Amino acid sequence: MFLVNTADYTSKGRSVFNYLYIFQFLNILNSFMKKVALHWKILIGMVLGIAFGFVMNSVAGGKGFVTDWIKPFGTIFINLLKLIAVPLILASLIKGISDLKDISKIKKMGFRTISIYVGTTLIAIIIGLLIVNTVKPGAGMSADTIEKIKAKYETDLGVTDKLVKASVQKDAGPLQALIDIFPSNIFQSFVDASMLQIIFFALFVGISLLLIPEKKAKPLVDFFDSLNEMVMKMVDLIMLFAPYAVFALLANVIIAFDDIEILLKLLVYASCVVGGLLLMIAFYLVLVKVYTKKSPLWFLKQISPAQLLAFSTSSSAATLPVTMERVEEHLGVDKEVSGFVLPVGATINMDGTSLYQAIAAVFIMQVIWPEGLTFSNQLVIVLTALLASIGSAAVPSAGMVMLVIVLESVGFPEELLPIGLALIFAVDRPLDMMRTTVNVTGDATVSMIVAKSLGKLKDKPVEKKWDDTYKTVK
Repeated sequence: MFLVNTADYTSKGRSVFNYLYIFQFLNILNSFMKKVALHWKILIGMVLGIAFGFVMNSVAGGKGFVTDWIKPFGTIFINLLKLIAVPLILASLIKGISDLKDISKIKKMGFRTISIYVGTTLIAIIIGLLIVNTVKPGAGMSADTIEKIKAKYETDLGVTDKLVKASVQKDAGPLQALIDIFPSNIFQSFVDASMLQIIFFALFVGISLLLIPEKKAKPLVDFFDSLNEMVMKMVDLIMLFAPYAVFALLANVIIAFDDIEILLKLLVYASCVVGGLLLMIAFYLVLVKVYTKKSPLWFLKQISPAQLLAFSTSSSAATLPVTMERVEEHLGVDKEVSGFVLPVGATINMDGTSLYQAIAAVFIMQVIWPEGLTFSNQLVIVLTALLASIGSAAVPSAGMVMLVIVLESVGFPEELLPIGLALIFAVDRPLDMMRTTVNVTGDATVSMIVAKSLGKLKDKPVEKKWDDTYKTVK
C-alpha cells in the first residue's frame, strides 16, 4: 500500500491520501473507457478532472497533491504532442508540396487559404465589437470591484510578464514580422518551434524538390512520406493517453481559481466573450453545410477530439498533430491540403483570439477610459486586432500580450495598462481555453473549404488505428 502524507503541504496530523484507492479508481475507469468512443472518453476525463479539482480545492493539502502528483501527467502529454509537431509539419508540408507536381497549384492554394483566414478573422472581430458595444459589460462595474481586482492582480507576475513581452514586440521594427519568417538556422527554429520559419523552410524544400529531376527527388520525397506516416502513428499512440491527460490538465486548471467572487463580478464580460465564440462556431458550421455539403453534426463529431484537446491545452500548436489526424482521416481532407492549410492556420488564423481582443479592449476602455471609445478608435481596433492575430504565438495566453498592442494602438494611457490587464486576468485562462477551441475549429473548417475548392475532399475518408499492423509485429 502506497501512502502520501499531506503534512508535506499542511501542518502535521492532517489527513493522508491512499494511492491504492486512486489506482483502483483509474483501473476501473480504464476498463470502462475501452468500450467508449474517443471524444466521449476525453469528455469524461474533462468532467472528472473538473470535479476532482473542485474536491481537491476544498480538501486540506489538495492543491499541493494535484500540483505534485496529477499535473505532471498533463505536462508529459503536452510535451509529447509538441515533440511530434515539428516533424509532422515538416514531413506533411514537404510531401504535400512535392505531390502537387505544379508550382501554380501552390500559389492557388496559398492565396485561397490566406484569403479565407483573413476573411473569417475580420468577421470574428466585427462580431466581438457588435456584442461588446451592445451589452456594454464594463459600464456597470462598481468602483469597489475595480479596486479589489486592481489590488489583487495589478502587480501579479502574470500581468507584468505580459506587459514586458508586449513592450519587446512593440519595440521591434515595422518589418520585423517579415524578417522573422526567414530562419538563419533551421535547427534553432526546430528547437524554438518557430512555426512560420519551419513552414517557410518546408515550402522552400518542397518547391526545390519540384524543380529537380523526379528521379533524384524521389528518395527524399519517399523519406518524408515515411516520416509523415510514422508521426501520424505516433499521434494515434499518444491519443490513447488523452483522457487521462485531460483529467490532469483540467484538475490543475480548477485549483488555480482562488477567488470565486471576482470571477462572478466578471461574469457579464466573460459571457460576452463566450457568446461571441459560440457565434463563430455557428458561423463555421454554416460554412461547412453550405459549401462542403457536409452535416454540421457530423463535422463536430469528427473534429471533437481536437476541440477538446485545444480546450484542455490552450495551445493550437500542441493540438496541431491531433487536428491534422482528425482532418485527414475523419473529415477527408487530402494530405496535400491539410499539410499546408493547418500549419499555416495554427500560426496566423486566430479567430477566437481576435474576437477576444476586440471585446477585451472595449471592455477595459468602458471601465477605465470611456472617453477613448470613439468610432475611429474602434476601426483601429479592427485593423490592429487583425494584424495582431497573425503575429500571435500559438501558445497559452499569447492573446493577452497582443491585447496590450491593440490598446496602445488607440492611445490607451500607458499608466493604466496594468489596471486594464488586471481587470480581465482572473478569467483569462478559461477564456483562453475556449478561444483556442474556436481557433482549431476554424482551421479545420478552412481546410475543408480549400480542399473542396481544389477537388481534394474525400467522401469516404479512411481511419487508421494504432493497432492496424500490431498483429504482424507482436
